[in-house]
Amino acid sequence: MSSETEESNVVAQPLPANLPSYTLWQITAYFLRLGTLGFGGPVALVGYMHRDLVEQRKWISEADYKEGLTLAQLMPGPLAAQLAIYLGYVHYGVLGATLVGVGFVLPSFLMVVALGWTYQAYGGLTWMQSVFYGVGASVIAIILISAYKLTLKTIGKDKLLWAIYLVSGAVTLVTESEWIALFLGAGVLTWFVKTPKSPLKPVSDSGSPPSSSGTTTATMLLPPLAALPIATGNTLLLQIALFFTKAGAFVFGSGLAIVPFLYSGVVKDYGWINEQEFLDAVAVAMITPGPVVITVGFIGYLVGDKSGGTIGGFEAATVAALATFLPCYLLTIIPAPYFKKHGKRPGIVAFVDGVTAAAIGAIAGAVLVLGRRTIFPDGWSPEWPKIALLLVTLGLLLKFKKLPEPLIILGAAIVGLVVYPLAHP
Repeated sequence: MSSETEESNVVAQPLPANLPSYTLWQITAYFLRLGTLGFGGPVALVGYMHRDLVEQRKWISEADYKEGLTLAQLMPGPLAAQLAIYLGYVHYGVLGATLVGVGFVLPSFLMVVALGWTYQAYGGLTWMQSVFYGVGASVIAIILISAYKLTLKTIGKDKLLWAIYLVSGAVTLVTESEWIALFLGAGVLTWFVKTPKSPLKPVSDSGSPPSSSGTTTATMLLPPLAALPIATGNTLLLQIALFFTKAGAFVFGSGLAIVPFLYSGVVKDYGWINEQEFLDAVAVAMITPGPVVITVGFIGYLVGDKSGGTIGGFEAATVAALATFLPCYLLTIIPAPYFKKHGKRPGIVAFVDGVTAAAIGAIAGAVLVLGRRTIFPDGWSPEWPKIALLLVTLGLLLKFKKLPEPLIILGAAIVGLVVYPLAHP
């Protein structure tokens, strides 16, 4: 009797979104843990989500994951955060998206704020270069394996998708940026080649989307959040809110894509922090878990702390983080019902497959870009200790399949503290 019940649940799971095999608190707890322990930036994080939620736990279907990845690539904002929000939406609507989003971002936000306080209190983080020296090389190895597994799983043996994947990867590698037009073009090309030339009909009825309305929630959230800096009557806080809202709403690509935009604003245009402080902020984002974009919390804290008492560091950090993540949240939950409702149509499936192939190609290209910057920081002169760390990490991950990534990161940090002073006396 029990086996029959389990079998029926397995059959029912991919159908209407009201029969998930997990609870709202289970998926919230998962993203809370990922936000606390998930190192490696957007490339690694989207790989962890696929491995954990699609392959191992089977909470999320491959189709839903692809839809979420497509939406995250097409909309502006940080890739990993948007994908997490969409996966929370899949079975639990706006409430699931909200709890997952908060759970994913909050741990790393608290970490960067604590580091911001330490940075200001003790005159800079001189140990950070040593830690990042070791961590950076190991992170490249982690995301390299994540990208490899994601490629094999999503591209398969489809020649058209492989061609799109390789072109997208090459473009990302050469230009060191991600092109939204390339993603759209890949989707249209796949749709044109693979869709039967007949009226589009759903492959299967995926059921109605979760009943909660993203538009309604957006209407409820925008006024109080928009009023937050205005209510203080503080010009600087309003400037922070407007600038970081623009950063979250108009920057496409992974979390790393926001870095040049932030630099031009906070260093060049407003002069809130200097170049060294900005580089330290990026380093903080790279050595802390969770989304890379959380560097906005560290930057916000520095801006507030340097304001001469006009605003507090925590206050500025909170406004900067809310302003950055609110657009990506709204630009995920508002179109999500339409993705859920129409995502199983053959034309939409083909379009999603094409965009996904381009997205995975861009991720693979980004791995090579990051690897080149990490291993060859000064042109083409290699850092041999980093190469050794990268190869050791690859060997450990291939040998011990279940070796926890945080343990590797901790070991790499310790090695960096020892090796960096010797390599850079």
